[in-house]
Amino acid sequence: MRVALLIALSALSLAAANLKLYTADGDFQLVREYKVEGDTVRFFSVERAEWEEVPLSVIDLKRTQAESNAKKDAADVKAKAYDEEAAAAREQRAEIAKIPQDSGVYRIENGQLRTLKVADASVVTSKGRTALQILSPIPVFLGKATMEIPGETSAFAIHDDRPEFYFQMDSQQSLGIIKLKPGKKIRVVEQIEIMPITKEMGETRDSVPIFTKQLPGDNFYKIWPQDPLPKGEYAVVEYLESKVEMRVWDFRIE
Repeated sequence: MRVALLIALSALSLAAANLKLYTADGDFQLVREYKVEGDTVRFFSVERAEWEEVPLSVIDLKRTQAESNAKKDAADVKAKAYDEEAAAAREQRAEIAKIPQDSGVYRIENGQLRTLKVADASVVTSKGRTALQILSPIPVFLGKATMEIPGETSAFAIHDDRPEFYFQMDSQQSLGIIKLKPGKKIRVVEQIEIMPITKEMGETRDSVPIFTKQLPGDNFYKIWPQDPLPKGEYAVVEYLESKVEMRVWDFRIE
């Protein structure tokens, strides 16, 4: 990356060094540099690789200077963009280096690593409560149920309305961010329904639109919400659709 950046900047410098020296009749010569010395303009010709001079009266100095300034400004903008891109890449590499290789969800806040804990999710039916094992389907049931996690508020507080999470997965699964529904001493992750005859399963959750970026490594991602999140209870989730298999990492926006 650094070598490519230096090559690109060198190319920009060489291109910026060549100027158009305009004459009064609208023509121009390509020059490396020029100097106004009294009533004479001295310039280094790119074509002939030598210094030459002409009367100032035959040069359109205003047009020459305007184009030279515009070219320099454009080169400065490109160089700044390269610098910002390189700085962003360095910052991301530094953040990624802090993320453990173990499966889980992580955040970097003020340069420090924070690890989210997996919530104790369970499925509640009319017959009782069934603990949800990590990515292991629950016994088949009929009718309606809810997936819940204990507590009315998460212990993991975030003061950023567009939080970024690093996600190390054991295997390729679906992932996302959802808004939790408050309840008495619990928060509802999703509604579940299995039809009596077809046994088709439906899961309804309040998903948050997210951006997902795959990072170097196996099943390593960075995710963040597309829009600012209002204050409330949320969770990062990993799941298999229509399987009632899910891991939940809860957090709250303050």
